[in-house]
Amino acid sequence: MTTNPTVNVLRAKKLGILLRDARLAAGKTVGECAQAIGMTESTIEDYELGESAPSLPELELLARFLAVPLDHFWGSRTITRGPSSAEGVNIRQRLLIRQRIIGTLLRQARTAAQIQPGDLAQKTGLSSADLEAYELGDIPIPVPILETLSEAVGRPIRDFYDRVRDEAPGGEQLQPTQPSAALPEAVQDFLALPVELQEFITKPINLPYLELARRLSEMSVEKLRAVAEGLLEITL
Repeated sequence: MTTNPTVNVLRAKKLGILLRDARLAAGKTVGECAQAIGMTESTIEDYELGESAPSLPELELLARFLAVPLDHFWGSRTITRGPSSAEGVNIRQRLLIRQRIIGTLLRQARTAAQIQPGDLAQKTGLSSADLEAYELGDIPIPVPILETLSEAVGRPIRDFYDRVRDEAPGGEQLQPTQPSAALPEAVQDFLALPVELQEFITKPINLPYLELARRLSEMSVEKLRAVAEGLLEITL
């Protein structure tokens, strides 16, 4: 499958129309949207004009700020919904985290599909350097390109959604944030792990091993010694 660049251009234009519609329906200004996700007004204007496209994490934040379902941007209908409760977050850090998580999910999907990086780059019309940067989370993936990549690895775009935020009832409204807002410590700890461990942890098939490790960590030294002695007897 060789991707036609025109498809991405048209997708960006449609996404821009839907984004502008959602903003107007929510009664928000370009400046308010820019402040909500830590971008410049010109960036939001480019998104709405289809000159460039937001990444999925940026689109998720905009959807929550405008109080519309994320699926709105994959549809054709206008949606008008009132604002809900506010949420304080460190916007730039959240974008970076989601960017890295999406990169990890993309790499896992490519590996599961047994597609080499060079083959995927050629298949989607990307450079190998850009694909590597996307998978490492070094740069955000514009939504049209993420759609192309997800199709190429045989995964629906929903696999890359932020599940926790997408499933919250009512579409929680995101307000401009305070710089001091911090990420959950557990998330920071996870991102500090080597890539190999991140991939191991996120595979559902490895859940029994993780549960075993958790139980072993709660055992006293005496119980651990007894377990080790029992295993030694079995192997002898």
